[in-house]
Amino acid sequence: MQHIINFLIKNKNFILFLVLLCISLLFTIQSHSYHRSKFINSANWISGGIYEKANGISSYFNLASENEKLVEENRQLKNILYNKKDSLSTVQFIDSTSYPTNYLFRAARITKNSYSNPNNTLLINKGSNDSIATDMGVVNTKGVIGRIDRVGGSHATVTSILSSISKINAQLKNTNHFGTLTWDGKNPNIVQLEDIEKLAKFTANDTIITGGNSTLFPKGIPIGIVKDFQLNTTENLYNINVQLFNDMTNLEHVYVIENLHREEIDNLLAPKN
Repeated sequence: MQHIINFLIKNKNFILFLVLLCISLLFTIQSHSYHRSKFINSANWISGGIYEKANGISSYFNLASENEKLVEENRQLKNILYNKKDSLSTVQFIDSTSYPTNYLFRAARITKNSYSNPNNTLLINKGSNDSIATDMGVVNTKGVIGRIDRVGGSHATVTSILSSISKINAQLKNTNHFGTLTWDGKNPNIVQLEDIEKLAKFTANDTIITGGNSTLFPKGIPIGIVKDFQLNTTENLYNINVQLFNDMTNLEHVYVIENLHREEIDNLLAPKN
């Protein structure tokens, strides 16, 4: 306390000057509209800059939370998109639980990713505790990722689309010709679409989508575009190289798809004893 008193005594003249200066500025601002408007504008500019910086810092630290909200919103929109056909023509906010559904989308995050092996596996942070089960499809906002292979309580493994054992029903979007999507183990950006009939009419850059002929994926989920193709004259079938929409080396948020009618469909299609 004594140090403060000594400081005030030592600098009393300067402190008095500051007090008088502030009082004179206050009187000037109050009595002149021009000075008052300039002061208010300057104060708003300073405070606005401070709030903008503070908001930027706060937004940066809230990115993870906001990202999770966007993932959840996308999950809800996908539930609407792939369960109600006429929702494609009308943009509106709908409670998807009010409609009969064929598929449920659950959000998850990839915690481990491989893409340089012949049979690549991913790890996600959801498992049986989150209603994840084997042979569910896995996608993200750009397209197909793979299918659930093994499931634990809180985690599950995904057989990547970049796997020699991966077989996915796919089609040419413009012709509805179906084939099987595989991977030759070479380029992580290129997969192969096989068994497309010679009668199919298509060109490079045509879109490839899921065919919907399996219980893994709804019809119409994007996969990639035709990069190049070659006709097998012996079998009269095309072998097509497909450029993936996804960068399989850079994945994080995904959606796991549950087909609510899968058990019924599998039972109906199972061979009779």
